[in-house]
Amino acid sequence: MRYIFILLLLCFQLQASSQQRHRVIVLTDIEADPDDAQSLVRFLLYSNQWDVEGLIATTSIHQKNRVAPESIHKIIAAYDKVQPTLLKHEPGYPASAELKAIVKKGLAVYGMEGVGEGKDSEGSEWIIKALEKNDERPLWISVWGGPNTLAQALWKIRKTKSAKEAERLYSKLRIYTISDQDDSGPWIRKIFPNIFYIVTPGYNYTYATWLGIAFPVPGSNTEVTSNEWLAKNIQQAHGPLGAAYPDVAYGMEGDTPAFLSLINNGLNDAEHPNYGGWGGRYELYKPPFQDSNTGRFKRENWPKDEPETRPIWTNANDSVVSKTDQKSYVGNRETIWRWREEFQNDFAARMDWCTKEYKDANHPPVPALAHPEIKKQEPIRAM
Repeated sequence: MRYIFILLLLCFQLQASSQQRHRVIVLTDIEADPDDAQSLVRFLLYSNQWDVEGLIATTSIHQKNRVAPESIHKIIAAYDKVQPTLLKHEPGYPASAELKAIVKKGLAVYGMEGVGEGKDSEGSEWIIKALEKNDERPLWISVWGGPNTLAQALWKIRKTKSAKEAERLYSKLRIYTISDQDDSGPWIRKIFPNIFYIVTPGYNYTYATWLGIAFPVPGSNTEVTSNEWLAKNIQQAHGPLGAAYPDVAYGMEGDTPAFLSLINNGLNDAEHPNYGGWGGRYELYKPPFQDSNTGRFKRENWPKDEPETRPIWTNANDSVVSKTDQKSYVGNRETIWRWREEFQNDFAARMDWCTKEYKDANHPPVPALAHPEIKKQEPIRAM
């Protein structure tokens, strides 16, 4: 009986946490390559599930001297044309005017060149403002490029706040970065050792968990991430937002894992990355040093990786039986590609909402009891 009670209590806690809307700020080096724009299209299709509090254009190792907020505005304009139709399927989709108001930009400089005295930007100030809100919910920072705008916000908080107040603000942060796309990510992890941080460390992507999103790793389904599938299910005959989804250049949506775990699908709890979910599975430990600048992703003259100085949420291995060949695979990318059919089919279903009426589209199942929630007890009769 005791174990049944504990199980029910855990289920109740998970249900309560899943019903809480996440606060989300995106940092994106949009225009460095097409995948940020792809990820933004998907992100907006789920924007009714979150409180989107910032869309900030940043630099990265791939785009060191430019930020492109105008590209964010362009995709929001496409979203604006389908938002009324999306509302027929689920409530809560923000008006495009609300989204446009929170588009900000960081400095058009690379990495730690944008951190320090006189390096504030409208993006870094916006992050501080969001942290200072009278809202104790965690603030998720979904980092698709370089995090130097976030690093500047943290630098200023450390300089201008009391130690107690600074720690209070740091404790709200939940950071998920797609590898290290500038040198400010390792700096954040070293200088702020208590901040919640999910990452596969390294400037290169040799060991990255997020490659499971679409790359043709052994055992994964490549059909649902193919150009043909994307054209049929996303880009063509799905309205302006689908048409805004660019063709794949280097890989489909490499940044999307940074927010997949925030989708309320009943599968995972974002506060516990070790549970696993669409965004992958991660464990909290201090990883051994690995030089990521090797293999197929090796680049000349890139920054050198450094050993981690404290525990972070990072790569974890799962054993998965592939649906494509029925073989067993073990690895960290398996923690994402095991869900590839599910998150792609869900994406396609939501893209249909842009053009179809409710009765003509697919929707998530709604759990329901086939009997009253509290069953009436029959009176006990004396023998």
